[in-house]
This record gives sequence, C-alpha cells and structure tokens, in this order.
Amino acid sequence: MAYYPDWAGSTFPPEKIDFTKFDWIDFAFALPNQNFGLSWDDPGAPALLTRLVAVAHKGGKKVKLSIGGWTGSKYFSPAVATSQSRQTFVSNILATYKTFNLDGIDIDWEYPGQPGQDGNIVSPSDTNNFYLFLVLLRQQLPPTARISAATQVVPFSGSDGDAIKDASSFAAVLDWILIMNYDVWGSSSTPGPNAPLSNGCHNSSQPDANAVSAINAWTSAGFPAGKIVLGVPSYGYISKSYAETLRTRSLINSRHFVRAGGSTVILKNEDGGTNNGQLQFSDLVDQGALVRSAPTPPSTQPTFTGSGGFTRRWDSCSSTPFLTSHGAEQVITYDDPESLGLKATLAKSAGILGVNMFDVHGDTEHWDLTNALRAGLGLN
Repeated sequence: MAYYPDWAGSTFPPEKIDFTKFDWIDFAFALPNQNFGLSWDDPGAPALLTRLVAVAHKGGKKVKLSIGGWTGSKYFSPAVATSQSRQTFVSNILATYKTFNLDGIDIDWEYPGQPGQDGNIVSPSDTNNFYLFLVLLRQQLPPTARISAATQVVPFSGSDGDAIKDASSFAAVLDWILIMNYDVWGSSSTPGPNAPLSNGCHNSSQPDANAVSAINAWTSAGFPAGKIVLGVPSYGYISKSYAETLRTRSLINSRHFVRAGGSTVILKNEDGGTNNGQLQFSDLVDQGALVRSAPTPPSTQPTFTGSGGFTRRWDSCSSTPFLTSHGAEQVITYDDPESLGLKATLAKSAGILGVNMFDVHGDTEHWDLTNALRAGLGLN
C-alpha cells in the first residue's frame, strides 16, 4: 500500500503509478471542518481523486480516502463528541464515499486524546467517542467498504492520558490500523533516525518508537497482528550538523562506506531550505547525494552510495542509513531499499497484514523502494 498526497499531483500524476506493485492507494487528505463535513486543502484535489480512482480501478486496484493528517485533525474531537455530531460526520463521509466511487475510508486523527498540532481540539473522551464514531461509520458504509486508522506507535490514549491496555474493541470495527513508524526524530543538531526498525542497542530515549516495539504494543493490547499494517517512509530529514553518529551512538555502532567523488552538494528540502525539513528519497538521487548502482547478482536490489561530498553511513542500532557531509554541514536521516527491506521482512515474520509507504511519489523512477518492500514481503 502507499499514500498518494494531493500536493504530488502537479509533478507525479496518478497515471504514473505502477498499480501492478500495489493493492491499495490512500488519497491524502480530506479535512474535517467545523461543520463536521469534509473540505480540501487544495481546490484541485477532487478532480485529482477522481482520476486516481479511475486509473486504480482500471488496474483492478482499490482506493481509500484518508481523512485528517497532521494539519487536518483540528475538528475531529467535536465531530465525534455527540451522537448528533457523529451522525452528521458519518453522513458527510458516506456522501463523499459515494461521490468518488471509493473502496474505503482511512481515518488519520493525530491524535485522539492528545494535542498533535497546535490548535487542535482535545478531550479526555476522544478515544471512547472515536470508537462510537467508528461503530456508526461501519454500520452506514457499504459492507464492502474497508475502514482503516493511522495510529501512533502505541494504542490510543485513554481518559487518563495513558495508552489503553485493551484495543480489541477497535479491532472489531476496523479492517486494519496503520502504525505511523516515522517522524521519530525530525531535524536536529543531534539527529536521530526517522524510522527505527528496533531499539537495537537498548539506548534510545524513545524506546517505544520503533517498528518492533510498536507491533508488540498493539498486539499486547489485543489488536490482531493480521489487522496491523506498518507505515514506512519514502522521505528523510535534513539536519544542520557535523555529527558522524546518530543520537547516543558510538562510532562502533556506525559503519560507513567510501563516498563517490564529486564537488560538495548542498541539499534542499521540499521548500528550498537547507538547514532542516523533509526531502524525498528521490530528491537525494536527483540532487546528487546518492548514486544508484544496478543490482549485482545474486542480489535483486540496487545499491545507493554517497556522492557529492556525502558519505553513506549505517546506524546498526536502528537499522537505518544516514548521510553526512562536512562540506555542506548536513546530516540526512532517511530510509533506502536496504532498511525498508528489513522492515518488510519484519512485517512478514510478525504475521502482520503488510506495509504502507508514505508516500508513493518519493520513490525512484525504477520503483526501488517499493520493489525492496515487495521483496521483503516475499512478493517479488
């Protein structure tokens, strides 16, 4: 699975997606509004969604509409707070579902019972009300519709602010959850991994924020492994830093590879900045920080080595790569085919439903990230 964000439409049209490699695409995002309806952050989003559904269905694949997101979760709490608001919200979602001939709905509330972005409305009753909303949504959507929820690495917060210990009731109304195992650390002068596989060195200041711990946390709370999807990133973070290891690591936990030649490259994030922010894996290649080498048999996966003054390093504690460049004073924490393949292998061994990449337009023209995920799942 993968997300398709509306902001990618101008450079990565839906027709560019290779649907032979995906089962589901989540269109992001529709936004709950103060009237408990849905709005769009881009006026072109409805037309883009119509195109996405048409090309996906032509390829025999399915589309869910993702509602919310980091900047779109302000009004979830009042939308699910009462029986009347829940009914209004569900009716508006159902109307949108029918209008766009969708196959499912993804609820990306960041986060029930916790603030998320500044200005979000929060209540101690959020998680209980969220469950009641999902019950109603399940009752009123067509039986064939799939309902998923994007979640943190730990179960939803209860009225006491702690993660609920029993999430089995949610499993009865959700087809699956997507654990957002990314953004564990963002940009920092002391950077850390974006999406750790595990707390491999037992020295993380966020020991619960990794794929292994997240799957364990949800299954321990009674959520079936077969209804869990692991979220993985196609993007990384720029940090202004001279660090040669990630947070709390020693040099013994970081191996490096000889970089390719070339003059110093200064990487830019998606907004043109150079000191912080996100950038896609494809940007690392396009801007010259990584060079792709074709697979060398018996391996089926390409390798990506540092270039333009960047050295590729490997953090064995989180099983993720990072790039360093003293010339550019930049550290890039990201995922590549090697680290994503390990996450997909974990997904298969843990017996979970699959993986979902955020997002589809961050991959290379060769679909290197997606192919690595499929290989790890045993699909290639």
